[in-house]
Amino acid sequence: METLRITKADLNEYNEYAASRDLDFDGHIEIAAALGCVKVRGFISADGCLGIKAGSGIKAGRGIEAGLGIKASSGIEAGWGIKAGSGIEAGLGIKAGSGIKAGFGIEAGLGIKAGSGIEAGLGIEAGWGIKAGLGIKAGSGIEAGLQITAKMITAKLRIFAGICIWKIPSSTEMTISAQRVEGTVSFGDVKLLPSETPSATPKA
Repeated sequence: METLRITKADLNEYNEYAASRDLDFDGHIEIAAALGCVKVRGFISADGCLGIKAGSGIKAGRGIEAGLGIKASSGIEAGWGIKAGSGIEAGLGIKAGSGIKAGFGIEAGLGIKAGSGIEAGLGIEAGWGIKAGLGIKAGSGIEAGLQITAKMITAKLRIFAGICIWKIPSSTEMTISAQRVEGTVSFGDVKLLPSETPSATPKA
């Protein structure tokens, strides 16, 4: 499988990929080191791996998808969803306007945030907090340095919240907040959120 390497020469003065609106390649895509946050106005798609070297991050106006894994030394951000056939790993944070899905694990040095759901075939791990507009689902465990928040949180194994070692977390930063939690809570306090109920229809 061939590799498309993106260097400084491929970017414009705004640090955007200049060749086209989308970055679409039927092999691996590699972002060179020390480029800062590389921006793609549309979507990013690689049949193979998406690799971002040290000192570089990636931001897509739409979605990011890789047939294999996604690995970044700094952050990963997409206006839409992020999807990888294997794992997703970021030295800093991971953020998506809609969902985040990985065939294997998801790991971020900072926080993980998704507008809809977060799903991993294996574990989900974040140095800071984890937040999803809908559900968080892990094939094994969930581990967060700070709080975990979603409508539904499901883990086949254990769930940890507030286990950061770089500060003493507050009581709020040790909460697992959801309407429903499935899994063994090994660290953190469960806060059950009220279920959404439809508004009453006014009488005629």
